[in-house]
Amino acid sequence: MKRLLTLILIATPFTSMLLVIINSLVSAPLQFESSALCLDQSDEKSSKTEIISKRPMKIDDLFSYKRIADPQPSPDGEWIVYQVTTVNLESNRNSTNLWLVKADGSAAPAQLTNTIKSDRHPRWSPDGKTILFESTRSGENQLWKISIQGGEAVQITHLSTGASNAIWSPDGKKIAFVSAVYPEFSEKPFAESDKLNRDKIESIAKSPVKAKVFHQLFYRHWDEYVEEKRQHLFVMETDSTQPRDVTPGDRDAYPTSSTFSVGDDFTFSPDSNYLIFTAVPKDNPAWSTNHEIARVSIRNRSTQWETLTKNPAADSAPQFSPNGEWCAFRCQKIPGYEADKWNLAIVPCKKDGTWSANPQILTQDLDRSVDNFVWLANNKELLFLVEEDGGFRFFGVNRETLKIKTLLASSQMGGLSINKTGSLITFTESRLMNPAQIRSIKLGKDTEIQTLELKAIKPTNGFHNGHLFSSILHSEPEKVYVQVEDGVQMQMWILKPPGFDPKKKWPLVYLVHGGPQSAWENGWSFRWNPELWAAQGYVVALPNPRGSTGFGQKFVNEISGDWGGKCYRDLLAGLDYLDKLPYLDPKRRAASGASFGGYMMNWFAVNTDRFRCIIGHCGVWNFDSMWGTTDELWFDEYEHSGLPWEKPESYAIYSPHKKAANLKKFKTPMLVIQNDLDFRCPVGQGHELFSALQRLGVPSKMINFPDEGHWVLKPKNSQFWHQEVFAWLKKYNPPNAESKP
Repeated sequence: MKRLLTLILIATPFTSMLLVIINSLVSAPLQFESSALCLDQSDEKSSKTEIISKRPMKIDDLFSYKRIADPQPSPDGEWIVYQVTTVNLESNRNSTNLWLVKADGSAAPAQLTNTIKSDRHPRWSPDGKTILFESTRSGENQLWKISIQGGEAVQITHLSTGASNAIWSPDGKKIAFVSAVYPEFSEKPFAESDKLNRDKIESIAKSPVKAKVFHQLFYRHWDEYVEEKRQHLFVMETDSTQPRDVTPGDRDAYPTSSTFSVGDDFTFSPDSNYLIFTAVPKDNPAWSTNHEIARVSIRNRSTQWETLTKNPAADSAPQFSPNGEWCAFRCQKIPGYEADKWNLAIVPCKKDGTWSANPQILTQDLDRSVDNFVWLANNKELLFLVEEDGGFRFFGVNRETLKIKTLLASSQMGGLSINKTGSLITFTESRLMNPAQIRSIKLGKDTEIQTLELKAIKPTNGFHNGHLFSSILHSEPEKVYVQVEDGVQMQMWILKPPGFDPKKKWPLVYLVHGGPQSAWENGWSFRWNPELWAAQGYVVALPNPRGSTGFGQKFVNEISGDWGGKCYRDLLAGLDYLDKLPYLDPKRRAASGASFGGYMMNWFAVNTDRFRCIIGHCGVWNFDSMWGTTDELWFDEYEHSGLPWEKPESYAIYSPHKKAANLKKFKTPMLVIQNDLDFRCPVGQGHELFSALQRLGVPSKMINFPDEGHWVLKPKNSQFWHQEVFAWLKKYNPPNAESKP
C-alpha cells in the first residue's frame, strides 16, 4: 500500500496544479495580517477573555508546528521558494514539501510539490523557469526539477549512491551536486563506477557477515558509519543523464562536519567551467581543521586538486561577486581550533576562478565570527550575519574602504540568500516563542550598505502556524545580565510559566547549552524548547557563561582547557542571581543540559548539592575514554592541549569521573540519556556514569535510544523523551507555584 501511494504521488500531473498555484499567488489576499499571527506581535491590548481562552504549550504542539526553512529568491526577485516540513506523529515520520510565495507579500503562500517523502534544498535556474531540488520520493535521495510553466516533476539523477546539495552553473547549462562514493571506483567512467558502487552496496546488504573493517579514522561520524565512502562533487549537463565525478580520489570534497559548513559550500566559477569548493583536509582529517578552498575543472579526472588557500587553519564557503571579479570566503587563523573566530576575506580573481592576488581579511577588527554572507549588486559591499548578545545582527563591509557598518539586531537568523540581480535578500528568523518564518529585504539597484533599510515583508509564519500559535499562551523571554568574575557580565534568558503570579514562589529549571562554544539565542528549537519547559510550570533560566558565542572571542576562548573552572563559576553566579529573585524558591531547583550541557550536569553532580534533580543528555563523564571513542579528535586535542598521554593532567583535572565518590556525598537524583548512534559523545559515557550512580546508591535512571544519535529526531522517540524528562522533573522537583509564607 505504501509503495502504491508513493507511485500515485509521483505520477500526479503538475500542469494544472501549478496554474492554480500561480493564479492563487497573484490574486489571493494575505490571510495572516492579524497581529495575533505575526512573529513580532505585541498582544498587550488583548482582552482578559482572549488570554483566558489560550492554553499552555503541550508536548505534541512541537510536532504540530510546521517547520519552515531554506528560502530562495527567484532570479528576478518576484518569488520565494522554501521548504515546509510536516510531522506525522501517528506514522512516526516527517514529510517535506516546497512552497511558493510572492516576495512582496501580496498573496498567500501556495504548495508547489506534494509528497509524503522529502522534497528539499530548492534552487532556481538562472533564467527563473525551473526549480531544482532533491527528493526521496523515488526511494533514494536523488535530484529532481520542476518547471514553473507547468508539467510534471522530473527525476534527473539515478546514482546508486544518491545525490544532494545541487547548484546551477551561472550559464544555466550545468548542475553540480554531492554524492558519497567508494573512492576506489571514482576514477573510472561514470557508468562503470556507478555499477561498482551499486554492486558493493548490494553485496554488503545481502552478506550475512555484518563486520565493519576500518583502515583509517573517520570511519564513523555523528550518527552513521561512513564505510570509507568519500563525499565527491559531480557535474552534469542539464540535457544529459551522465554525471562526472570531478573530485576523484580518497578525499572528501565537501565538509563532513557542520562546523566548517555554511550555506552552499561549493560554487561554479564565473565562466561556469570550474568548481571552487571547501575541501576536507588532505591529511589526518580526524584531527586536522585545515579545510581548504580548492579548484577543479568540470572535466577533471585527476585525484590532485588545485589548492587556492595556503592557510593552515580552516577556510570555507567561497562566493563570487556578481561581476565575477572577486571571491569572498570565510577563514580562521588557529589550526585545530574549531571555535576560532571566522573572518571574512576577499581576493580578486579571473573568470575561471583563479586568484590574481593574495586574499585580504575584511573583518580583522570586528570581534565577532562571520556566519552567512552575501555580495550586494554593486560588487564592492557584502552583507553578513554574526551572533551577538543572545541573538543575531546584520553587518555590512565595504571591500574598498574596509569600513564596517553595524546594522539591524534581531533574534536568531540564518539561511541568508540573495537573488541574481541583487534586488532581494531572504532569510529565516525565529524567536524563543516563535518557530522560524521567512523574512526578506528589498534592495534598490544602487543600494549601498550605508543607506540600507532592513524592512521585512509580512511573515509566512502566520499562514502555516498562525492558528496553533494564536491558541497558545506564550512565555515572553526576559534578558538579564549577571556580574561574574573578571568584571564580566553574563547574559541570561528567563522564561516564566503561563499564568505566572509574582506573589508566589516558583520552582526553577536551569538549562545549560551545548558546544561549549555555542549560546542560548533568542531562537526556536524543536529539540530543547524552553517555552515548552516553562509550560510545565517552571521558571526556566538559560545562562550564557564563559565559552558562549556572540560575546567576543576572548569570552569564547576562556572555556578551552577550563570546562570546570570559570564557566562553572559563572553558572553558580547565575544561580546566586536567581536565588535573590522574590518569586523563585531556592529549595526547588533542577538542572538539565545536553552535550557540553550534559557534561556540566555531570560536573554539577560531583561538585554541588544545589539541585533537587539533574537530567543529562549525551554528556561527557570520562575525558580519557571520550578521546578514544569520539569522532572529531581535533576538538578534544585542542581543548586539552594535546593527547591524553601527553597531557594527562589536562584530561584529569575537570573529568567528572575522577570525583565519582562525590555522587554518594550529594546523592542528587539523575536521569541519564545516552544513545547508541551518538558518535560525538559515545554511549559508553552514559554507561560509565550510570554504573557509578547505581553502585553508589544514587537514585538514577538511564534511557538509551538504540536508533538515535546525538539528538533524538524520530517523532515518537522525541515524544517519549519529553514525557520521561518532564516526569523526572515532576517527581523530584514538582512544578507550579507555592504561596509565599
